[in-house]
Amino acid sequence: MPLYDDERESYWMLPGYMTMLEEAGAIPMMLPLTSNSEELDYFLEICGGFLLTGGHDVSPSVYHAEKKPWCGACCERRDAMERYILTEAVERDRSVLGICRGIQFMNACYGGTLYQDLEKEYSSGVDHHMKPPYDRVAHRVTVVRDTPLHEILGREEIGVNSYHHQAVRDLSPEFQMAAVSEDGLTEGISMPSRRFVLGVQWHPEFFYRTDENSRKLVEAFVASV
Repeated sequence: MPLYDDERESYWMLPGYMTMLEEAGAIPMMLPLTSNSEELDYFLEICGGFLLTGGHDVSPSVYHAEKKPWCGACCERRDAMERYILTEAVERDRSVLGICRGIQFMNACYGGTLYQDLEKEYSSGVDHHMKPPYDRVAHRVTVVRDTPLHEILGREEIGVNSYHHQAVRDLSPEFQMAAVSEDGLTEGISMPSRRFVLGVQWHPEFFYRTDENSRKLVEAFVASV
């Protein structure tokens, strides 16, 4: 999915998203920011998988909540685009990997809710908004057994980086929890009814060159495609 710069009115992409997919054997492309279903149907036909990237806060309207003062900037065009791409990809059993905003949008789109700002709404001693560099461990997460994420990583605990101020609050009934942080936040989800629909709260695009778990996750996504 494209990232959008409000000030410059431009689309852009962090190179790590592209290079991690390329190094895993995929041919990535950034989609145009549009909710035109005919255009998006074309990409749903030719692409085997979709990566939901980071970016703007998910609009609280997606999960039927009032926007609070501490919610950040939202992008309604992107919300509309991702709703169509995600629901159609799930319907067609395409692979989907959500990262940061991606896991949040996946949960919100299917009936879950979000914390609009962790500092305001969730008491914790864990740093979820680390300072750079981002290719290092910020905290630990427990990987839930008998989930696709556990099958991919082969571990019950891993170290992750962390850069987010929103997070999954109430888990969607369509998803199962796949990973949880030291302070009880949902850090990974998967959709049991589909072959590969998985979201993580951490950032493999910053970590994949030095972290084996990030590489395993990206390689599994590309392999599923």
